[in-house]
Amino acid sequence: MTSDSSPSRAQRGAQVVDKLNGGKPQKALENMRETFPFLAEATESYALGDVWSRTVLDDRTRQIATVAAFAALGVTDFMKIHAGYALNVGVSEEELKEVIYLTTVHAGFPRAIAASAALSEVFTERSD
Repeated sequence: MTSDSSPSRAQRGAQVVDKLNGGKPQKALENMRETFPFLAEATESYALGDVWSRTVLDDRTRQIATVAAFAALGVTDFMKIHAGYALNVGVSEEELKEVIYLTTVHAGFPRAIAASAALSEVFTERSD
């Protein structure tokens, strides 16, 4: 049972995005909200509000694990979002490169090469 003063799932989700994205709206979530409002609400409430707001892992560890998972799955669009979050919370470029190197072992060279190209885009966008 939660008290009336505790934030709702959606509020917790919004707080997670605010924290990870430096106070800026998350473009992919906002775009989804326009066309697929139910999916955006579910993402914000469950994925962000219930799972991402947990405190067992710190933000750095959570982002490294997420980048690794998306790289291994070959889901580079989401990997790029979380690589940006990882950099925002203090993960270094070298640490992210190491995650991609590990991807060769778990998911193979094609996925690692695709992830390396996506990560290079993140680095370039942030240096401009």
